[in-house]
Amino acid sequence: MKKLLLAEDDFDFASILKQYLELNQFEVTWAENGEIALDYFKDQTFDICILDVMMPKLDGFSLAEKMITINPEIPFIFLTARKLKEDKLIGLKLGADDYIVKPFEVDELVLRLQNILKRIEQKRSLEGNNTIEIGSYIFDNERLTLNNKNHVQQLTEMEASLIEYLYLNHNQLLKRDQILMSVWKKDDYFSGRSMDVFISRLRKYFNSDPKIKIESVRNIGLEFKIEKP
Repeated sequence: MKKLLLAEDDFDFASILKQYLELNQFEVTWAENGEIALDYFKDQTFDICILDVMMPKLDGFSLAEKMITINPEIPFIFLTARKLKEDKLIGLKLGADDYIVKPFEVDELVLRLQNILKRIEQKRSLEGNNTIEIGSYIFDNERLTLNNKNHVQQLTEMEASLIEYLYLNHNQLLKRDQILMSVWKKDDYFSGRSMDVFISRLRKYFNSDPKIKIESVRNIGLEFKIEKP
């Protein structure tokens, strides 16, 4: 079971969410405000955290900043009732793996948690191994190459970073702002146009393998699909 820290000041909502997460094989520690959550985080080890943004004593953004100083690798998701884009950008800039606006489907939250943990496990398994098999291609993140049979495509560092991010999140719908904040480290007009150009390049690089597709979802993002053999 994965250990999860839930920081949420709404007692009724937190009680229901805690029970549901426990039914889905998470060991949940609930904190009713940011200060209590920080104390738990200092004393225990967690695999992932869910942080409400608007909490008494210590808000979710401030809590995340303090948590990162303790463990920079901790994955976390923000929950909020606020829909302001500025808030979402703050959360993503802090390094949040996702930002979910209430109300939401709990099944979707569980799926996102599982995908984040799966991606982290995949990334750890790749540490020390510079090559990744992507369909019929061999991607070398150190040499910045994408090798398919007799053709070797030389990559830029940004292309390689984008390929690695897409691979670690393959077969998942990725929002544009998630990709931009994770790879470009910012979400603005020029970064968005740059991403469109890079996605077009990657489509050409992978076009010889019909089992690999980069599909756009209008007004949402895209999905890097890898069909299993």
